[in-house]
Order: sequence, then C-alpha cells, then structure tokens
Amino acid sequence: MIGFLWQASRGYRLTPWRSPYILWRIETYWGLHADQIGFKEFWKFVWAQRRDLFRFLEWTDRMRAQGQ
Repeated sequence: MIGFLWQASRGYRLTPWRSPYILWRIETYWGLHADQIGFKEFWKFVWAQRRDLFRFLEWTDRMRAQGQ
C-alpha cells in the first residue's frame, strides 16, 4: 500500500494535490478537471472517497504480489 502511494506521489510527496498523476486519477474517477483541484478539493475527495481509495490500495498490493 505504502509502495504505491510512494511511487504515485513521486516528486510531490509533501504536496500530493500537485502531482500530475494523482490529479489525472482524481479527474478520471471524480470528473473534476485537474486544473480545478487544489489543496481543499484534494482532501475533500480523499475524505469522501476514503473507503474506495483504501480498496484501491489493497488491490494494488494484490496485483503487485501476483506480479512478483
């Protein structure tokens, strides 16, 4: 789980709401344009979608384990 988060926020670890990859993922999942996502919108999304995000992170762990 931590591995995916570490890779996804590469270069933006202290400011994940600025990561182009994370913004793209939120844009495709939530429908909000990436250029409209700031600090507040990012954390609002994370809080509102925390269960789905946790399930996604568990899925990435399973996929990574199967690939090794």
